[in-house]
Amino acid sequence: MSRGSKGRRAGTGATGSGMTPMLPDRPVRVKRSRARAMLRRVKAKWLLVIAGPTLLLLAGSVLAVIFLPFPVPRTATPVQRLYLSRCATCHGSTGEGSWRATIFLMRPGSLRDPARMAGLSDEYLFNLIKNGGATIGKPGMPAFGYHLTDSEIRDLIAYLRAMPASK
Repeated sequence: MSRGSKGRRAGTGATGSGMTPMLPDRPVRVKRSRARAMLRRVKAKWLLVIAGPTLLLLAGSVLAVIFLPFPVPRTATPVQRLYLSRCATCHGSTGEGSWRATIFLMRPGSLRDPARMAGLSDEYLFNLIKNGGATIGKPGMPAFGYHLTDSEIRDLIAYLRAMPASK
């Protein structure tokens, strides 16, 4: 094959002839906007790969702190264990309310207020605990009828009545 004026073989390059493919004289340049878009996509994918699991872990930790039951001392009576496992999440371990309930914009009433508790009959408290508060305009109070027996609910009401008054 003959050589061109610049020392290239004929049949190559943009102006050559022959059976070889036509290759440009200069390297192909990708437009900057296309390269930037590709870089953004790669960054977004890695951001999802790294930030996604991190956010899930953080959300799970926050939910675990909110919904973990209060620690129950070994010396607790069965009704105290019942209160701490079912009621203390919202009403607090002392009956004065819990910060966990305020996260959901709920303010459960104090169970240690003698005037308030005297105004609530045992039947009212029994129905409230068993069926929840949705039927009487207190949607924040869940129903525990599926989780507690009637005798456990009565024991719980007696425990609430025996709580010392707040100072």
